[in-house]
Amino acid sequence: QIRRPDPKAALKAAVTSAFENNHGRYGHRRVHRVLVEAGWRVAKKTVLAVMRELGLACLVRRRRRYVSYQGQVGAVAANILDRQFTAEAPNQKWVTDVTEFRVGEAKLYLSPVMDLFDRQIISYSIGRSPTTEFTNRSLRAALDTLGEQECPIVHSDQGFHYQHFSWRRLLADAGAIQSMSRKANCYDNAIIENFFGHLKEEMFHHIRYLDLGTLQTAIEDYIDWFNNDRISLRLDGLSPVRYRAQALAA
Repeated sequence: QIRRPDPKAALKAAVTSAFENNHGRYGHRRVHRVLVEAGWRVAKKTVLAVMRELGLACLVRRRRRYVSYQGQVGAVAANILDRQFTAEAPNQKWVTDVTEFRVGEAKLYLSPVMDLFDRQIISYSIGRSPTTEFTNRSLRAALDTLGEQECPIVHSDQGFHYQHFSWRRLLADAGAIQSMSRKANCYDNAIIENFFGHLKEEMFHHIRYLDLGTLQTAIEDYIDWFNNDRISLRLDGLSPVRYRAQALAA
């Protein structure tokens, strides 16, 4: 029996390429966007069907949170952000938190600062101990990017790092406005929690790291990819860096 050519061979190749070029981290909506940008005219449901046929699936996120709350050990700020997770311009609203990674008995911590305008990670620190200096380091790096008269709201949970006077002093000296989630309410800081979910599922949970140095490099590479290459449907199919550049050029 003569085998007929697969009429979807070219589409399957394009779908596979879009999926693999983004490290297997894209679902059908982002793969569809990549194809449209490349000139394909294809429906989302067709892309979904092809991905299912090829066994291409991005991983489902697990939920496990690092908790830095130790009671009221300093000053607690009001929830000024109040789940208003959109911003009209860069450096109006920032969010931050700490997440933990385990490699055997060892731990590594990440403290990023994200701008809600484009969800770009504008600074971060990585360390083996979640000290106040560890979080302060990422905040200082973010504050150093501000222009004159830029005074963002900086939102966090009520972790001990953010109640500490050194954190509050950095904000006050920069003219930034402190905001905190309500106690034990992760939804008040949902955007950074969502970032952690993507980060861990896309480059951590399914990979076995043998040492913290290799893991740190992988985190740094992921953040670079997230900022510069990972398309966002809410940013018109652009990466955070491209979206910001386009917005500032308008």
